Amino acid sequence: MISRRTLLRGGISAAGLGLTGFATLEGCTSQPAPDVVAPSGPQVAAAEAARNPGTIRTFALTAQVSDVDLGGTVVSTWSYGGAFPGTPIRVTAGEQIKARLSNQLPADTSIHWHGLALRNDADGVPHVTQEPIAAGETFTYQFTAPDPGTFWFHPHTGVQQDRGLYAPLIVDDPHEPWSYDAEWIVVLDDWLDGVGGNTPDAQLAQLRQAGHAGGHMMGGASSPLLGGNAGDVVYPHYLINGRLPADPDVFTGKPGQRLRIRFINAGSDTAFRVALSGHALTVTHTDGFAVNATNTDALLIGMGERYDVLVTLADGVFPLVALAEGKNATGRALVRTGAGSAPPAAARPAELSRRVVGYGQLRAAPPVSLPERTPQQTITLTLTGGMMNYDWRFDNKVFAHDKAAHVISSGERVRVNYLNTTMMWHPVHLHGHTFALGDPGGPRKDTAIVLPGRRLTTFFDAVNPGQWMIHCHNAYHAEAGMMTLLGYRA
Repeated sequence: MISRRTLLRGGISAAGLGLTGFATLEGCTSQPAPDVVAPSGPQVAAAEAARNPGTIRTFALTAQVSDVDLGGTVVSTWSYGGAFPGTPIRVTAGEQIKARLSNQLPADTSIHWHGLALRNDADGVPHVTQEPIAAGETFTYQFTAPDPGTFWFHPHTGVQQDRGLYAPLIVDDPHEPWSYDAEWIVVLDDWLDGVGGNTPDAQLAQLRQAGHAGGHMMGGASSPLLGGNAGDVVYPHYLINGRLPADPDVFTGKPGQRLRIRFINAGSDTAFRVALSGHALTVTHTDGFAVNATNTDALLIGMGERYDVLVTLADGVFPLVALAEGKNATGRALVRTGAGSAPPAAARPAELSRRVVGYGQLRAAPPVSLPERTPQQTITLTLTGGMMNYDWRFDNKVFAHDKAAHVISSGERVRVNYLNTTMMWHPVHLHGHTFALGDPGGPRKDTAIVLPGRRLTTFFDAVNPGQWMIHCHNAYHAEAGMMTLLGYRA
C-alpha cells in the first residue's frame, strides 16, 4: 500500500484532499493550473453527490506479467490477474465501483474507465487526474457508474493498452427496455505482444524510426471505408475474445433465440468490420447509449468504440468474422445452435460486403437525445502530423499534462469540430462525457472516427467538472502526441 505521503505538486498532502468519493485513498491527483477545476475539487465532489451514489461494489485487480494462451499460441504479456481478456466488471447503473489495483508490473500504470461520465479524480490519467501508480504500489478507484451501457477499462500509460491489460465493464439498466434470451460480450483486438520478441514499446520505436527514415509500415494497405491508409501496424494476429481463428471462442445457443451482442474494439491500430454469417444485425446502442433500432449486415468499429446489436439465431454453425479493415486478415469466433461443421477459418461471410451502417444512418433514441440548444462555445481541433516524422498532434501543438489547452464553463453547450488535415483516419475519444454526432439528435458517443480530409462535428453539455482528455484512440498516435486537455473554468 502507498503510504499517505505527499504526491501532489505544490506540497498538498493526501490527508488534506477531502476526496469524499474515496473510501481509501492510495494515490492522489496532480495539481492543476489555478484557473480550472481541480480533479479533486469541491465542484467534482458536488457533481458526484448529485449522482446519488448507490451500493458499493468491491473489486480487486492485479496488473501482472503472465503467460496467456491465445489458442495454441502462448505469449508472455501484461494482464489483469492472468485473465485475457480481463474478467468483466458488472454493476447496475447508480451503483459505486470500488476497484483496488495492485501494480505488480515492472512499470508505472493506471486505469482509465473508458466511456463513463465518472468523477474526474477517478479517470485514471497519470499527471492529470492522478500520479502514476508505481511498481509495487496500489491505488483504489471509487466512483458512481451513472449510465447503463457497454464500457471497458484499460491503462492510460504509454502503449500499455496494446498488451493484455483490458476488460469489459458492463453497467446494467435497471429499466432495460429490450428483451433478449442471451448475451455475448465480444472483444476485438489486434495482437503483437510477445510474438517474435516484439512488444508495443518496441513497435512504437520502430514506427518512429521508420517515420524519420521516410518509410511506412503499412506498405500501401488501404480501405475505402477509412478514406485510404488503414493503419500503421501490420499485426501477426487478430483476436476475438483473446482467441485465434484456428481455436475460436464459441457461443452456444438455440435456434430462434434473441441474442444481444456487445461489441468492444480493444485494438490499438485496427478498425474491424464485423458480420455474423447468415444473419442481419439490429443496432440498439452506440458507446453505451441507445439509438433508434437500425438494421445492418455489418458494422465498422474503430478503436475504443462499442456497439450493441440484437440478432435472432438461425439453426447451424455460423462464423462471426472481424475483418481487420484494410489489412486483409481476420479474427473469428463461432455461433453454434445446431449440428454441423464450422466453415474454414479463412471463410468470410457475404454480409461483410453488404450493408455497413454509418453514423449518418443512426439517431439517438428519444430518452438520450440531446435537446436543441444554441452552443455557447465552439472549439475547433485540427488533426495534424503524419508518418514522415511520426508527430501526430492537435493543432500542431505538443501535449502538456499540466495545462488545459481549452477551457469551458459548467453548464455550457459546447460544439467541438474535428478537422482532419492528415492522410489518415483517427478515432477521437472524449473523456468524462458523451457527445452527439452531427447534430443534437445524432447518436450519442464518446469515440468517433474522423476520416482524412474530413470534418466531424460533435455537441456535448458541460455537466461533469474537472480536467478531461481528448485524444486519438490509436494508441501509437496518442503516445506520439495526438492528445489535448479540456478544463472547466474554476
